[in-house]
Amino acid sequence: MTLILTLDQVNYAPQGKTILSDIDLEINENAFITFTGPSGSGKSTLLRLIATLLTPTSGVIKYQGQPQALLPKPHYRQEVSYCFQQPSLFGESVRDNLAFPFSIRDQPWSQKRAEQALASVELSEAMLDAPITSLSGGEKQRVALIRNLLFPPKVLLLDEVTTGLDADTKDCVHRLIASYHQQGMTILMVTHDEIEIAAAETLLEIRGGRLEAKHE
Repeated sequence: MTLILTLDQVNYAPQGKTILSDIDLEINENAFITFTGPSGSGKSTLLRLIATLLTPTSGVIKYQGQPQALLPKPHYRQEVSYCFQQPSLFGESVRDNLAFPFSIRDQPWSQKRAEQALASVELSEAMLDAPITSLSGGEKQRVALIRNLLFPPKVLLLDEVTTGLDADTKDCVHRLIASYHQQGMTILMVTHDEIEIAAAETLLEIRGGRLEAKHE
């Protein structure tokens, strides 16, 4: 197995307040790791550190053997993509959001790919020109997710993305994530969902800012 991410004695203690302590973790390519634990234990903070949305107070995070801090953030974030618990859409329409991954890569817009992405989460082609203000919470979450997947990253970070979704929408998201994992994508997921925890391929528990247990 080839390592894709390594965390070596990673600590996060802003203003002296310890949130994560001595995190050591090796993550192989194509791993699917589920993080669980009490609210406030540091799970989401860990994903944000991996996503470069936060910077470790000490310790080193390596991506494909290179220190994360030395890698250009725009390129890194295209390969290690973070999905927020609360979807963050911008512009006026769904099209604006799905066009963004093309524009930042200087790639021509492909309406066909956008429509295929919508279909993959059971949204119609007509949704492309829907105002984002008209979308339900579940629709916003699905649009935000496929925006991250139009150009598939090597690592997908999912921060409680199914929270608040109805059962059918949750099943749809699970199927999409599973399909990308089967294609070789590495997935790290934070959840409190009992079904997702029970189905975990590898389950890591974080308590009090520390990795406490591993279940495979």
